[in-house]
Amino acid sequence: MSHVSSHSPHGQSPLRTVQVLGGGSAGSSAHVRSLASGLVARGVRVTVCAPTDADRAYGFSGVGAHHVPVPRASDPASVSALRAACADADLVHAHGLHAALRSALALSGRRVPLVVTWHTRADAEGARAHLLRLLERRVARAASVVLGTSSDLVDRARSRGARDARLAAVALPAPRPPLEPADPERFRNKARAELGSTDRPLLMAVGSLDRQRGYDTLLDAARAWCRLDPVPLLVIAGEGPLRPVLQRRIEEEGLPVRLLGRRDDITDLLAAADIALLPSSWESRSVLAQEALHARVPLVATAVGGIPELVGDAAELVPYGDAKALADTVVRLLADPVRREELRERGTRQAATWPTEDETVAQVLSVYDELTQPRPLG
Repeated sequence: MSHVSSHSPHGQSPLRTVQVLGGGSAGSSAHVRSLASGLVARGVRVTVCAPTDADRAYGFSGVGAHHVPVPRASDPASVSALRAACADADLVHAHGLHAALRSALALSGRRVPLVVTWHTRADAEGARAHLLRLLERRVARAASVVLGTSSDLVDRARSRGARDARLAAVALPAPRPPLEPADPERFRNKARAELGSTDRPLLMAVGSLDRQRGYDTLLDAARAWCRLDPVPLLVIAGEGPLRPVLQRRIEEEGLPVRLLGRRDDITDLLAAADIALLPSSWESRSVLAQEALHARVPLVATAVGGIPELVGDAAELVPYGDAKALADTVVRLLADPVRREELRERGTRQAATWPTEDETVAQVLSVYDELTQPRPLG
């Protein structure tokens, strides 16, 4: 089937774009796959530069993009691999700070537009914080356009000297259909039984076990839930450096918490939960928040970063690091089925306002057009 597209008019070759992923968080990798798929369908040529394991996990080649294996950030070979991959590109789009820095280096001396999407905010302390600021400044100034996935990232890019920073539409890629089209209630009961929560409320948090996720506050809050009857079970899906510390606390304090490790059935587990919890110190467009609202699961989240603008009035928001506010909000919600139902309805309405994958691709493509159209002289 031949594509009739504004991007390959008669006598003109199609737009050639290179998407660059660094380590690639789950959110940015899924976004690049969705973008690659939509751009290819519109007649744009797409090369994805990413580590080999990212292509295995996200299947960029499977949606018609050309995958070029580029080693992770710390490998000196990555800049030369990128330079070769970008040799005939009309435009390069980097996702994340490290991918953007390497793209800027690979493009040095060439007048190729560089679009950078900031999906998340890096945090550092002391001397590293100074280095991070320099890196952000270098990237913000090298980019023709910086797309931030939340308003505070757009502000941050501007404060670092970006000439043009805009809020980016980033859609949550459509969930894969469940393996068995079973009746959802049976599915839910099966998941709850497996987790050991058949006759008690199930609370769920998802995300890597590291400092900015706020799990210490979550465990403090779990102490307060011990006095409820029945005692809710909190499950945390994710893996990371804090696992031994969290596990020790759970055992020493006898907390009703299970660390599930890395799971690939998050959507099913989430659908089985009574309440989803997001205690992070900062988030942009949190995937968990979006999945919870889509799945009609009431959400309690911290009022940080892009969360308030993402969820609107469809979640209970608490201050970061406030274990009492978190605990009290959960206790109140568990006792109030009417409020939970109201949050489910609001969640469905709020999710309907988010950009679709198609709208996301269209927005990005209009940025590409702006940067690659021949400009009239004068």
